[in-house]
Amino acid sequence: MTKVYDSPRDMIGQEGTSFGPTEWLTIDQPRVDGFAGVTGDHQWIHVDVERANAESPFGGPIAHGYLTLSLVNDLLPKMLEVTGTSMGVNVGVNKVRFPSPVPVGSLVRGTAEVMSVDEVGGGTQAVVRVSVTVDGAPKPSCVVDTVSRFFP
Repeated sequence: MTKVYDSPRDMIGQEGTSFGPTEWLTIDQPRVDGFAGVTGDHQWIHVDVERANAESPFGGPIAHGYLTLSLVNDLLPKMLEVTGTSMGVNVGVNKVRFPSPVPVGSLVRGTAEVMSVDEVGGGTQAVVRVSVTVDGAPKPSCVVDTVSRFFP
């Protein structure tokens, strides 16, 4: 279920509020191959299934870390929506970590937590930590502190 804030200011004081999890999303080989095609990262641990199955320490091909990071653009709006704005801008990220791999064929989902909310430059800036986790994995595959700015 998506948490909706009626205005960016409604997020002030919401530090520690958690959202999610999202529905599961399958990470399949065509998605990994497509990402490799777009980014030019054709390292064998991602795209050479036969070799990855035989030689990879991960037991098969894995998704690119940056592919996992890019899923945040899909997952975060499924957990959090801010209305009453003229626009929202991705300012960047404060920190990204890839604690564990995403094996091809696995299911991932996201959770989120508001880390900080501040009034800045005529808008409201929110830092939201998003974690992407593989089904059954003991730790997340990607943890990122996203920084978004919302304008009235």
